Amino acid sequence: MTRRTPSGAAVLQPSVTSAITEAVLDEWAEQGYGRLSMEAVAKRAGVGKSALYRRWPSKQEMAMSVISEFLVASAWAPDTGSLRGDLRALLDQLLEWMTHPRISRILPDLIAEAARNPELARVHQAMIGAPRRERARPVFERAIERGELPSGTDVELALDLVAAPVYWRLTVRGVEAGAGYLDSLTGMLLAALHAR
Repeated sequence: MTRRTPSGAAVLQPSVTSAITEAVLDEWAEQGYGRLSMEAVAKRAGVGKSALYRRWPSKQEMAMSVISEFLVASAWAPDTGSLRGDLRALLDQLLEWMTHPRISRILPDLIAEAARNPELARVHQAMIGAPRRERARPVFERAIERGELPSGTDVELALDLVAAPVYWRLTVRGVEAGAGYLDSLTGMLLAALHAR
């Protein structure tokens, strides 16, 4: 016998969730976090506000849930068999998501908002920063195991060294980072990490 969902029960339809997710990303990219609202997202998604509140209790939870799913899902640890190949692939991955039409607008806005809002900063670190770093960590752990990096390599610092130049170049300086730049950066990172 098939069980029927009781009337009035909250059923989270994947198509509605997808429409809301797209609306959150579009609204945030266009309006910024400060002007992002549940009402505007609901209107853009073509749903009632109750559809949002069934999923998230607040704007912050909605925004961080959507952006963390988007950003963390795109992070992976390449395994090309060499540290050089893995670093280059990591840099390609960073460049791809940092130049994404929405993310290139959302990320600087999120960082600025987090600087003003300690709670948002904490959630950002827990839901995006830490999980993305954990996904990249195996690149360095494998390189240590293969003997390409010294056993005492500071993996936390290595993770900073990979992401910081790309962020600085794209977001702070507003300069493109093409293949030649990423090739040169890979070489510099290998030298800085004392790779063998």
